[in-house]
Amino acid sequence: MADPRVLHVITDPRARGAQRLAHDLHGELLRRGQPSTLAALHPHPDADPAAAAVPVLGPSRHHPATLRALRRAAARADVVVAHGSSTLQACALGLFAARTPFVYVNIGDPRHWTATPLRRLRVGAFLHRAAAVAAISPHAAEVLRTRFRLPARRLRTLPNARPADRFRPAADPADRAAARTALGLPADAPLIAWVGALSPEKRPDLALAAHALLPADVHLALAGEGPLRAALAPGPRTHLLGPLADPAPLYRAADLLLLTSDSEGVPGVLIEAALAAVPAVATDVGWVSDVVRPGEGGLLVPPGDPAALAAALRTLLAADRTRYAAAARAHALAHFDLAPVATAWQHLLREVARPR
Repeated sequence: MADPRVLHVITDPRARGAQRLAHDLHGELLRRGQPSTLAALHPHPDADPAAAAVPVLGPSRHHPATLRALRRAAARADVVVAHGSSTLQACALGLFAARTPFVYVNIGDPRHWTATPLRRLRVGAFLHRAAAVAAISPHAAEVLRTRFRLPARRLRTLPNARPADRFRPAADPADRAAARTALGLPADAPLIAWVGALSPEKRPDLALAAHALLPADVHLALAGEGPLRAALAPGPRTHLLGPLADPAPLYRAADLLLLTSDSEGVPGVLIEAALAAVPAVATDVGWVSDVVRPGEGGLLVPPGDPAALAAALRTLLAADRTRYAAAARAHALAHFDLAPVATAWQHLLREVARPR
């Protein structure tokens, strides 16, 4: 039996969060010879020009023209995969009574983005339209089951994942120095990397506040773009790199990764850093602990506490990080490498796809 034709739907062409997983899964399916296409609901001004190859369906995520284009694109596929919360409503509405089923990928923490009863009711109705719901953590699957009364048979746990070969560790000190030079970063100083959207829920302000409490020789590099960019007031040891098309060189350059979010699912940046053998200090939100096992691949602290973040960073900067790095990479390879996750996805897609 031929593999089903897959349409991946993302919110916009940016390669971040849910979109990055969609890009990677789409690419891996194509590499395996499975028919796969990728489409974005609407454009975004911050999208990398290289993302221009991703077709855009309409002017905004729920515009009638967007939903009509989505329905036409879905008719050419056997199954649709909706990546991230914005695509859920679009697929639930645009594919209503269509022959092509859709699978929804829940990336974030549903407790965070369905905080009000009305929103829970609306999201629950959309979720029940999906042929299957893929959660990136068993904890998330349990929240979806209990919060929205989803039948267990329609829930799958399929981890967030990244291609391990794309995020190799620095081979030696010279490799790390070369990565720093290419990014315009100091060659010898301790370096903390922060990667993400410069948006309120990611709390880049906490990264700056924690960094201000660290010794004077420690540098902080922030990679990303977003609405808080103009409000950030970096110090002399802070480097605003802007959005990076490929964050892998920054991981090779860094001693530690810092994640300061108020809400997360299973963050891809933690997986990427762990594959690159970079220990992390992260806020203990969502299912961050699926990736960062405290005391092994890094340290976790409560959200919203710059002093606790700084203390954890000081601990790891003073430690022999070799064992942390090895544990982080081993755990990521065992649980978050894209190859076995893509195989599990293929099984699910065959199960729910419409028959030809």
